[in-house]
Amino acid sequence: MAWINQSVITEFILQGLSSSWELQIFYFLFFSIVYAATVLGNLLIMLTILSEPRLHSLMYFLLGNLSFIDMSLASFATPKMIADVLSEHKAISFEGCITQIFFLHLLRGAEIVLLISMSFDSYVAICKPLRYLTIVIQRICVGLVTLSWIVGIFHAISQLAFTVNLPFCGPNDVDSFFCDLPLVKLACIDTYILGVFLISTSGVFALVCCILLVISYTIILVTVRQRSSGGSSKALSTCSAHFTVVTLFFGPCIFIYVWPFTNLPIDKVLSVFYTIFTPLLNPVIYTLRNKDVKDSTRKLSSRVFKSRKSNHSP
Repeated sequence: MAWINQSVITEFILQGLSSSWELQIFYFLFFSIVYAATVLGNLLIMLTILSEPRLHSLMYFLLGNLSFIDMSLASFATPKMIADVLSEHKAISFEGCITQIFFLHLLRGAEIVLLISMSFDSYVAICKPLRYLTIVIQRICVGLVTLSWIVGIFHAISQLAFTVNLPFCGPNDVDSFFCDLPLVKLACIDTYILGVFLISTSGVFALVCCILLVISYTIILVTVRQRSSGGSSKALSTCSAHFTVVTLFFGPCIFIYVWPFTNLPIDKVLSVFYTIFTPLLNPVIYTLRNKDVKDSTRKLSSRVFKSRKSNHSP
């Protein structure tokens, strides 16, 4: 409580991506298009999976939840960043800043567990195909998704347990377009021990999960390579898409959170990548690499187009 009484900062100033007016106009247009494409792309995947009976399996159930998380991950900070581009006073309240940190780590923790669940589904489908229907049941599907959100909530709470009560006396400039854990650098006390804690819970957590996923997909790909059937070719395409998503998601996270208090120019680039571009790339990767999703999306788009055409016809 003594720390809270020392805090005089009620808002933080987000420095954004650039101070150049020309670049800010470009960022406004570019990121507005990217954000709209991200939301529409992920919504399309979710609607396709819900409306197509042949996609009602664990893999696509998890993929639909991944699209929801990606859409949310793109939305926790991007709309404000786009609005701030045209604003001279790029401020965010203390409560708003803490909320951004909470949802960032909630969604990131949930996505990590969801990616692990997707690797489990791929492993069972490829390495134990005869037991797939007995192992992967509806209760398992719901349990894995529920577990991902539970882990995400606990991960977010663990990151905020000490951060929220730190005393902030100034300065209040945040060298980013959203709030994240490096915010503790602005606290009025020595944050070395807290920094070690952040490394052990965020950086190491992401690194360990990434290694486990790489090992699991390596086993899967070795198993697939030993087969030459059409089904194995389809499985290889699916696993390759999953592995690409894992690489795009974990690469920037590990780089940033193993050294959480650095202030390198590449940190902003990586932050933009995993909060804005990765949520857009996921639907692109899955629709281009997965024939079932691609065909079902085409059918859904065709039905919607025909429905609109019939409604407008005299």
